[in-house]
Amino acid sequence: MQHILERAKKIRAVVFDVDGVLTDGTLYLTDSGEEIKAFNSQDGHGIKMLKASGVNIAIITGRQSRCVDLKAKDWGVTLVYQGAKDKLPAFEALLKKLELDASACAYVGDDLIDLPVMLRCGLAICVPAAPALVKRHAHYVTCLEGGRGAVRETCEMIMQAQDTLDTQLAMYLK
Repeated sequence: MQHILERAKKIRAVVFDVDGVLTDGTLYLTDSGEEIKAFNSQDGHGIKMLKASGVNIAIITGRQSRCVDLKAKDWGVTLVYQGAKDKLPAFEALLKKLELDASACAYVGDDLIDLPVMLRCGLAICVPAAPALVKRHAHYVTCLEGGRGAVRETCEMIMQAQDTLDTQLAMYLK
């Protein structure tokens, strides 16, 4: 775990996939064809705390969904790339926009489409439900599942490594 924390110390941006990471991967469709996703409120609060600690937050997803824009706005996340069937160009655009090296970025994914970015970033993270090939290339596999605390676990681990977690938690202990 120490080598993971060493990598996490250097992270200046965290990129999250949506389906299978920010959600449990289930896609609900109404009879009219509207797609519905369920997000975990504790994961969302983890994103807000990590952002408040000075780490940039971004979303790169292969699908296009208005509810992702709404949740991103709620979390204060403005770096949102939707419809990215090939996630590497979106990741490269993000690096350019933030003026960061890939080694200063963490990426949290759950499937094969995430591998190109995971192989390029400084801290590759996946959820337990990820395929074996994705797990093999992850530096860290979360204990908690996507949509069930994996994002909060990731956020707290990075804040712990950067000595910002206690500051973020202190406001709740007044």
